[in-house]
Amino acid sequence: MIQRVMIIAGEASGDVHGAGVVRELKLRQPNIEIFGIGGDKMQREGMQLIYHVREMSFMGFVEVVKHLPLIRSVEKTLEQLLRFKKPDVVVLIDYPGFNLRFARTVKKYGIKVIYYISPQVWAWKKGRVKKMKGLIDRMLVVFPFEVPIYEHEQIPVQFVGHPLVEEMQEIMSKQQFLKRFGLDETKKIIAVIPGSREQEIENVFSVMVRAAATVAGNEKEIVVAVAPNLPLELYQYHIPPNINVKFIQHATHEVMRYAEFAFVTSGTATLETACSETPMVVVYRTSALTYWIARFVVRIKNIALVNIVAGKTIVPEMIQHNATVDALANEAKKILTSPERYGEMKNELKAVREKLGGVGASAHVADAILAI
Repeated sequence: MIQRVMIIAGEASGDVHGAGVVRELKLRQPNIEIFGIGGDKMQREGMQLIYHVREMSFMGFVEVVKHLPLIRSVEKTLEQLLRFKKPDVVVLIDYPGFNLRFARTVKKYGIKVIYYISPQVWAWKKGRVKKMKGLIDRMLVVFPFEVPIYEHEQIPVQFVGHPLVEEMQEIMSKQQFLKRFGLDETKKIIAVIPGSREQEIENVFSVMVRAAATVAGNEKEIVVAVAPNLPLELYQYHIPPNINVKFIQHATHEVMRYAEFAFVTSGTATLETACSETPMVVVYRTSALTYWIARFVVRIKNIALVNIVAGKTIVPEMIQHNATVDALANEAKKILTSPERYGEMKNELKAVREKLGGVGASAHVADAILAI
C-alpha cells in the first residue's frame, strides 16, 4: 500500500493541477502522507509544504542561472527527505528543468517516479525522451498527441485528460461575479491575463494594459486577473498612469469566461482561456538572451499551447519585439470588429477544448499513483 507520496510542483499552474491530485488521493486514502513542493491550493487539500511554488517560479535560461544557488539548496533538502522519509513514490508535475534532474536523484534510492504533465519534448529537445527511459516509471500525459512519442521509446504512458477541463467547471455565475467585484453589468470586459511569474509582469504587463485601454475606450471595463502567488502591489506598480483597471483575485477562470476578449501571456492560461471559448491575443516577451537561445532550440512554428493543440494558428501570437501596444491593439480590433472572424475563432477554441478530453484527470492520476 502507498503510504507516503512526495510531489514536486514548481509553478502556480502545477499547484492548481496538483491540488486536484492531492484531494483525490486523500479521498481514497485519508491517512496518506503527502509532502514536497507546492502552493496554497495543494496545502489546503492536505499536503505538507517543504517549499512554496513562489520560491521556485522562474523561467528562462538567464533567470535559472541567477537562481542556481537556491536550486542547489532545494535539491539537497529534497534528497535528504528521500533518504529519511522514504516516500513510496515521487510525483513530478511539469517543471521539467528541475524535475527531470531530480528524477535521477530519486532513482538512486530505488523509488518509483510518476511524471504528470509531460515536458514539452515535442517543442524542443526531443532527445530528452530517450533519457527518460529508466527514470520515469509512468508518464501521465494531458494531450493525446503525446502518447505515441513515449510509446515509441517504450516508456509506459497514459493519457489522463487535461485537468483544466475539470478545473474550469467550478466557477461562479456571471451575475455573482459582477456583483462580487463591483463590475458594471452594462459594460463588456476586456481581460488582461499576464501570467504567474514576476518577470512576466515586469516584461510585458504594462504593454498589455495599455493595449487593453486602447481597445476598451470608455465603453468597456479592463479587468486584470491577479495570480494567487504574486502580490497585488506588483501589478499596481506597473499600471501606467491614467488607466483604470479592476484587479480580480481568486477568480481568474471567471475573468476568462465572462470577458469579451483577452490579452493572455503565453502558457497554460491560453488553454484555460480556450476552454472558455474567449477570443484572445497571446503575448510573450523575455530577456534578449533567453529569446536568442530559444530561437535555436524550439522546433515548432507556434509557442502558444492553444495553437499547438489546435495544430495551426488560430489566435495571434505577438512575441518579443512584436509585443507592442499598437500591434496588440490592432490585432484585437481586427478580431472584435469582424463578427465573422470573432465567431470563427470561438468555434476553433471550442474544438481545442474538445481535444482535451473529459473531466476526471485528477482521479486518473490518483489511481495511477496508488497502483504503481
